[in-house]
Amino acid sequence: MKISWNPGELLKVSGHYWIGCTLHAGVKLDIFSMIDEHVKTALDINTMINGDIDATTRLLDALVAMGLLKKQKGSYANTSESLMFLHKASPKYVGYMIQHHHHLVESWSKLDQAVKTGKPVRTNASFADETVRESFLMGMFNNALNLAPYIAEQVDLTNKHHLLDLGGGPGTYAIHFCMKNPELKATIYDLPTTLPFASKIIDRFQMAEKVSFVGGNYLQDQPTGDFDVVWLSHILHGEGPKDCEQLIQKAVSVLKPGGLILIHEFILNDTLDAPLFPALFSLNMLIGTQSGRAYSEKQLFDMLMKAGLKNIRHIPLETPNDSGIVTGELL
Repeated sequence: MKISWNPGELLKVSGHYWIGCTLHAGVKLDIFSMIDEHVKTALDINTMINGDIDATTRLLDALVAMGLLKKQKGSYANTSESLMFLHKASPKYVGYMIQHHHHLVESWSKLDQAVKTGKPVRTNASFADETVRESFLMGMFNNALNLAPYIAEQVDLTNKHHLLDLGGGPGTYAIHFCMKNPELKATIYDLPTTLPFASKIIDRFQMAEKVSFVGGNYLQDQPTGDFDVVWLSHILHGEGPKDCEQLIQKAVSVLKPGGLILIHEFILNDTLDAPLFPALFSLNMLIGTQSGRAYSEKQLFDMLMKAGLKNIRHIPLETPNDSGIVTGELL
């Protein structure tokens, strides 16, 4: 992070959460969807959200100042960007992930406590609340939807016939791997509570004949079957090193000879101090999990070697958050 630090920059970073919280409020109140392609007054919008007119107007004006709304003769309209990314009807909607970020704010404010104790401070880490769970799962779907077509192009699954998406959530990657590779079918393995979301996405892409769902806890249970590929996308960072090794071993146990393990993660450098997003994400795991963290390329390589995999390599990706893929082959 190359910044010439001075008091101005320090205070700018310190107070940047004001901007984030303003965005969170706009999304949580669904203001961008309410405005749609129309021009609406503050009174119109206030009536729709059942708010306080003075407070609503201040929020709208702040969203104008951020460049997310346009003000026209005292009324408000969406920008092209807000229509594309913040309107619920848009296929490029990212509001669920923004709401997930909103649910993390309280725990991030207690980072100092987590550092002192080494223990999580997030009370909703289990996502037991339906609204929190929906924001998380659909946020993962929105993120994956942008990345999955690109990743499917970067990974060669020629002559592979059955993929296990371990902890696959809605199954976005499994679906796109199958769309890219007509000979491939996939099984999503995740908690039974995830099934309604996965079914919705599978039906949306009309992939029910190729993508199935099996309910289970990948930490406590043992997946069964014979697979050519096991895809582990953003699940290792939720666990400590020993559990990660066990997860990889479970993946290997259902892998056919010649099969691939594909690990998709926010990958740190081997000194663990860059890139910035994986380093910050490791703190997110500190405040939200018992032992989760971001891992380096070397740490992931070592886990795969310990599980007996060969031809281990790192497939770098051009993504906005420094994710990459580490792969190994069972010979």
